[in-house]
Amino acid sequence: MDLIAGVEVKKLIKHVDDRGFFMEILRDDDKLLDRFGQASMSLTYPGVIKAFHYHNIQDDHWFFPSGNAQVVLYDMREDSPTYKKTNVFYMGEHNPILVKIPKGVAHGYRVLGSEPAVIIYFTTESYKREEPDEFRIPWDDPEIGFDWTTQNR
Repeated sequence: MDLIAGVEVKKLIKHVDDRGFFMEILRDDDKLLDRFGQASMSLTYPGVIKAFHYHNIQDDHWFFPSGNAQVVLYDMREDSPTYKKTNVFYMGEHNPILVKIPKGVAHGYRVLGSEPAVIIYFTTESYKREEPDEFRIPWDDPEIGFDWTTQNR
């Protein structure tokens, strides 16, 4: 897949033994997080679509430790070489990856399967209630034009 400019993917490695597993998510020497702002976690129920939104100031770094999600990114940056390009990732316990989402790239997800999904995300700025750097776009925005239905192949 040709990635949207600035999007980075880190494959996460589970170190498994008879006690369980250990997995690093994000390290300072990964060079993915320009600045630490906040770490947050959310749980979303099966079939729910949380989309779309974007930021003008912060980058996001998304990881789904449990459940599975279809993650959609759309490049809204007019000066980007990948302007109007879409990326789709299948993230979660079946594909443990961390995705860096740059500012100006709209993003959202749909929970797949019959179990809730948990997202842990790291941002380069703390959330400011009085001036939120979060701008909403409808999940069915015609410009993005993403078809959220499961395709039977």
